[in-house]
Amino acid sequence: MLRLALPVVVAELGWVSMSIVDTMMVGRLGAEAIGAVSVGSSLFLAAAIFGIGLLLGLDTFISQAFGAENHSECRRWLAHGVFLSLFLTPPLTGVALLPILFLDEWGTSPEVLSLAVPYLKTLAFGVLPLLLYTSFRRYLQALSKVGIVMFALVTANLVNAAANWILIFGNLGFPPLGVEGAGWATFVSRSYMAIVLFASILHAERHRIGAFIKELSHFEKQRLKDLLSLGLPAAIQLTLEIGVFATATVLASRLAPVSLAAHQVALATASFTFMVPLGVSAAGAVRVGQAMGRGRPDQAADSGWMALIVGSAFMAFAALMFLSFPVQILQLYTLETAVISVGVPLLAIAAFFQIFDGLQVISTGVLRGTGETRTSMKANLVCHWLLGLPIGYVLCFILDWGVFGLWIGLSAGLTVVGIWLVSFWSFRTRQIGWGVANDK
Repeated sequence: MLRLALPVVVAELGWVSMSIVDTMMVGRLGAEAIGAVSVGSSLFLAAAIFGIGLLLGLDTFISQAFGAENHSECRRWLAHGVFLSLFLTPPLTGVALLPILFLDEWGTSPEVLSLAVPYLKTLAFGVLPLLLYTSFRRYLQALSKVGIVMFALVTANLVNAAANWILIFGNLGFPPLGVEGAGWATFVSRSYMAIVLFASILHAERHRIGAFIKELSHFEKQRLKDLLSLGLPAAIQLTLEIGVFATATVLASRLAPVSLAAHQVALATASFTFMVPLGVSAAGAVRVGQAMGRGRPDQAADSGWMALIVGSAFMAFAALMFLSFPVQILQLYTLETAVISVGVPLLAIAAFFQIFDGLQVISTGVLRGTGETRTSMKANLVCHWLLGLPIGYVLCFILDWGVFGLWIGLSAGLTVVGIWLVSFWSFRTRQIGWGVANDK
C-alpha cells in the first residue's frame, strides 16, 4: 500500500501546492486578492470536478483489466477517457464561466468581484488540459506507474511558481497582471502536466506506436456508455462535495474581506492535509480493483482496510499539528494579524473533522475499486447539502456566528458522511467475504 500510495500522495500534495503557492503569492497584494483567488478557484473547481469525476470510472475499468492481465483492454479504456475529455470541454468551459453573471447578485464584495472575474476567465481556458491530464493519470495509476505522476506534479509546481513570479508581479519584461496572472500561471502548469504524462505514455509504447495510435483512435459507443454509467455517480459525488465548499466560499464572500481571507487560508491548509488521504484513496482504489480483477475479493477487502488505517493515522497527526501550531501555519500565508486571529479558531474546527474527512474520501476510493459509486453520491447529498450547509448558514447568518458558524456546519456534514461510508464499506466487505465462502 505504501509503495503505491506514497508517490500518489506526493502528487496530490503537489496538486494542492499550486493553489497554496497562488494564495501565498497573491497574498502580497492584500486580503481582497486572496479572496478573489478563493472565489474564482472554488467556482472553477466546482465545474471542472464534474468532468474529473466522470473520468474516475477509469480507475475501476483499467485496474481490473490490468489485474486480469488484459493490457489491450487497458489501452482501449484510456482512449475513451481521451474521447470523453474532448466531448466535455465545451460544456464545462461554459459552466465554469456562468457564475460571472451572478456574482454581483450573490452579494460578493465589489473589491473581490473586480479581481475574481478576470481570474475565473483565465482558469476556464484550462479545462481541456486538466481533463486530459486526469485521463492520462488514471491510466498510469491503474497500471501502478505512479513515479511519473509524482514527477509531473512536483516539476509543475516549479513551472507554476516561476510563471506566477513572472506574470503576477511583471518580471522579465512582462506586464504585472496581478491576480489574473495567477490564473494564466495555472493554465501553463496544467498544460505542462498533461504533456509530460502523455509523453511518458508514448515513450512506454514506442515499440508499437502504430498499433497504439490505432487503439486510441478506435471509438466504441458502448464503452463510452459504460464509462459514463460508472463515472456519473462519482462525478455527482465529487461535485456535491467540492460544490458545498465552493458554496461556502461564495457565502463567506458576503462577509468582511478579512473573514473571507481567513476562510481561504484555513481551507487551503485543510485541503493540503486532505491530499494525503486522497492519494491513499487513489492507491486503495487501484489495489482493490486489481485484486477484484485477479478474482481475489479477500485481498480487495484487506487492501481497503489497510488504506483506511494508513489514512486515518495521518489525519490524526494533522489534527494535532492544527491544534499545536495554528499561528505558525497561518503565517505561511499571511502576516496580517486580523486574518490570523480569525483563522486560528477555524483551524481548531478543521482539526476536529480531519479524521472523518480522511475516512470519507478513502471509503469512496476503495468502494470505487469494487465498482460501487452510488452510495458515496447519496451520502454526500444528504450530509453536505441537507445537513451541513443548512446548519452552517443558520449559524453564520441567522445566529450571527460569522464564518465560524459556516465551518461548524461543514464539520457536521463531514463527520456524518465519514461514519456513513466506513459503515457501508464494512457491510461491503462482509458481502465480499460471503461471496468467497459460497464460491468455496
